[in-house]
Amino acid sequence: MQYKCAKRIMLRFGKGMVEMGNSAEKKAKAGPGFFTGVKAEFKKIVWPDRQSTLKQSVAVVAISVVLGVIIALLDYVAKTGVNFITSI
Repeated sequence: MQYKCAKRIMLRFGKGMVEMGNSAEKKAKAGPGFFTGVKAEFKKIVWPDRQSTLKQSVAVVAISVVLGVIIALLDYVAKTGVNFITSI
């Protein structure tokens, strides 16, 4: 007995019908439209100016250094406390 696969399947959900088709056909058609959409979205991007980028970069580096120093101090205090407790 040989079975043939149907190209479209109709499913009933609630009050309406949902059609499930061959997804390969849809993907082939969506290719050029996708890249056209990507190009259109890239045209909408507003890139930050050089001065804003520099200020934000300096802020990130400064905060990273400050947090690094705080974590190093807490680590030193914890290490010293554990060494003191274990030496008793």
